[in-house]
Amino acid sequence: MIVQRRAVPAVLAAAALLLTAGCSSDGGGPSGKDDSASPSRTAPGSSAPPRQADETPPAKGSVKVVRTVAEGLDSPWGLAPLPGGGLLVASRDDGTIVRVDEKTGRKTEVGEVPGVSAAGEGGLLGLAVSPDYASDRMVYAYFTSASDNRIVRMIYDGQKPEGEQLGAPDTVFKGIPKGFIHNGGRIAFGPDKMLYVGTGESGDTGLSQDRKSVGGKILRLTPEGEPAPGNPFPDSPVYSYGHRNVQGLAWDDRQRLFASEFGQDTWDELNAIKPGDNYGWPEAEGRSDDKAFHNPVDQWTTAEASPSGIAYAQGSVWMAGLRGKRLWRVPLDGTAASAEPQAFLEGEYGRLRTVVAAGADRLWLVTSNTDGRGDPKAGDDRILELRVS
Repeated sequence: MIVQRRAVPAVLAAAALLLTAGCSSDGGGPSGKDDSASPSRTAPGSSAPPRQADETPPAKGSVKVVRTVAEGLDSPWGLAPLPGGGLLVASRDDGTIVRVDEKTGRKTEVGEVPGVSAAGEGGLLGLAVSPDYASDRMVYAYFTSASDNRIVRMIYDGQKPEGEQLGAPDTVFKGIPKGFIHNGGRIAFGPDKMLYVGTGESGDTGLSQDRKSVGGKILRLTPEGEPAPGNPFPDSPVYSYGHRNVQGLAWDDRQRLFASEFGQDTWDELNAIKPGDNYGWPEAEGRSDDKAFHNPVDQWTTAEASPSGIAYAQGSVWMAGLRGKRLWRVPLDGTAASAEPQAFLEGEYGRLRTVVAAGADRLWLVTSNTDGRGDPKAGDDRILELRVS
């Protein structure tokens, strides 16, 4: 079923484009109920011709599962492609990172991130690779500790023995509210080389409208964890607010930021992010007539979506669904949806957690059936390579 669609009426201003480089019930659990934008590499095999920036894609697209890249992953959450090859994958519950050879599927344990306290929706969540990885070899991780959610960075050395390839963590940002639910967790470096962070309100709805809190926000930080230059609020890491539980971050080919977000019981959202804007929670869930709130690009019932990671490819945002167990395609005309969203892979691979651009017309897609809320089958969890249009 396709649900009501509402487009954001205005295209972001040119100045905002330079700065811009979204928890519904996830099925089970308490009331209320997650692309890494690391540099992508050209995927193997044939690919579609490149699109021109802002060329409106066809109303109807396609998805083909090219192959299963890897199997047997335990509670995978974040995925970050390494510039020189390989995919880093975070295990939410184990607090470990593995490297997957995307050609052979071989898994190598990189190491364990110390201090991870996994419970409920918390644990080792998003991963991102430094924009200066060639020189600093830094990998960033967002995780739930005993006291908060925080971001650390670690040197990755693949030449060291298996399980010992992560350096000591350096905490770059801490104090993000934690809870059994709504821990956010997606991190990504934008086109401006700043670190963007999707957080949740940890079940405390009042945090989302409180600009002094970093809960229920999108944050924009320097790689060192300081408020990034040009942020909309002076000396603040807050980039946008009024969010419930931001789970996906991705940029289009004009450096415009999009984010997916869990609603509560009615509407999940895909949002186009404008610096300083208020996205409405808890006063608004989905589209609102209140002009103080930025309306979503599109909205879905929680049973159809419960969105997690997003990626941009071939003129569309691709959004992974957990409870919805499907991959949504949202074709774009600027920051508005140009046609009705399409659902693919519905029920075929179970819960879908993370989707990452893999270059040209390819995506990496990570399933999420071993997280305690899914129905794992032989081979779960897995990474799939998709060809999309």
